[in-house]
Amino acid sequence: MVNREQIYKALEQVMDPEIPVLNVLDLGMITTVEPAADAVLVKMIPTFAACPAVEIIRRNIVTVLEKELHVPVTVEIDRVAHWSSNRMTPEAREKLLNFGIAPPQVHNGEAYSEILLQTPCPHCHSRNTYLRSPFGSTLCRAIHFCKDCGQVFEHFKPLE
Repeated sequence: MVNREQIYKALEQVMDPEIPVLNVLDLGMITTVEPAADAVLVKMIPTFAACPAVEIIRRNIVTVLEKELHVPVTVEIDRVAHWSSNRMTPEAREKLLNFGIAPPQVHNGEAYSEILLQTPCPHCHSRNTYLRSPFGSTLCRAIHFCKDCGQVFEHFKPLE
């Protein structure tokens, strides 16, 4: 029988197709793993409701886990839990920063617009930045500009 530790170890290999330095555990997308004698059930939540990568991630979970664990795997969307950027691990935030994307700030009920305006630059760490567009290359990102280093950068949007 497969155990939870084996499942989580295998899930570390399932990377986000849009941000390949993050896996599904880094993002806090996995809500449940249920090992059984002859199968595994994984429940996941998408980072954004209309995320186009959800089906790819779902298929990748099945492919990786079946290869690693040698049992059939079912992946369901968890309809009870809701994703929040606060679910991201501290390691995920660091990986995003090193990848050149400003990580989402921890959201504690502050005004959303204020959070977007106070986004530190991932290149020089200056807070002298401004929001150029709330729409980035994907639904979960916004575009900012740093007045100190002159870099345009993406910001993973905070979501509560």
